[in-house]
Amino acid sequence: MKSVEPEVFLVARPEVDYEAVAAYLREVGGQRWLERLDRDQLGEEATEPRHDGENLIEFAGKMCYRSWEPGLNPNVRKVRDDHAIYLQNILRSGHGSVLEHVSFTFVLHNCSRVFTHELVRHRPGTAISQESLRFVRLDEIPFWFPDWAREDPELMKRATAMLEQMESFQGWLAGHFGLDDEGVPFHEKKHKTSFMRRFAPDGVATGIVWTANIRTLRHTIEMRTDPGAEEEIRLIFGKIGAIMQQEAPALFGDYQVSADGAWVPGWRKV
Repeated sequence: MKSVEPEVFLVARPEVDYEAVAAYLREVGGQRWLERLDRDQLGEEATEPRHDGENLIEFAGKMCYRSWEPGLNPNVRKVRDDHAIYLQNILRSGHGSVLEHVSFTFVLHNCSRVFTHELVRHRPGTAISQESLRFVRLDEIPFWFPDWAREDPELMKRATAMLEQMESFQGWLAGHFGLDDEGVPFHEKKHKTSFMRRFAPDGVATGIVWTANIRTLRHTIEMRTDPGAEEEIRLIFGKIGAIMQQEAPALFGDYQVSADGAWVPGWRKV
């Protein structure tokens, strides 16, 4: 039995093709917007960090109203030039569709199948690829124990003994089926490995690649850090929330973290 801790790795983020954006803006007369970005975020004299996800959302929002500058849309006499204020207005007004253009991809490592069964309930706006125990044979049972469980010696003694017995049984099954013998075809290994995973607990640590757009992330961080949520999923989404405040501060800066670890947004139902 191997004791592990759930970890979160951000492995992919959006990247804007600013040359293509510029070509479009020249067509519609919106160059001034990109000139401001170039001055503030893209050029050598940049005064703000570059957040492509935030820029893409602002781009999509301004396209909706053709609000690159006053006069391009006769109904628009005034535009918001401040990047953070513009994005806060999107959140405040609930204009959530533009948040769906921006996605981030995470590797959630050493998370249990208890966690992944909960995670897959959030399907809209996500993509999921999970380690398959039909193909990946267990030779040990990695397992996460919360702090309160670690502080209970009798519980840890009995739980560890049970996990070690299950781990030993995995090894016995592999030997019994001769899975490491020379010439065993892969389809036979897959068939037996699929059977063997039935003797692993739901708490076995695994890995999953999870991609979610901003709209989904905002909803899921709030839902899954709530005090009523399962404790492992609260732990992991607290880590995701902290990452997203660094990656897109204008889109996640409205969250307040309560004393009990709940992430509470300033604007809901975006």
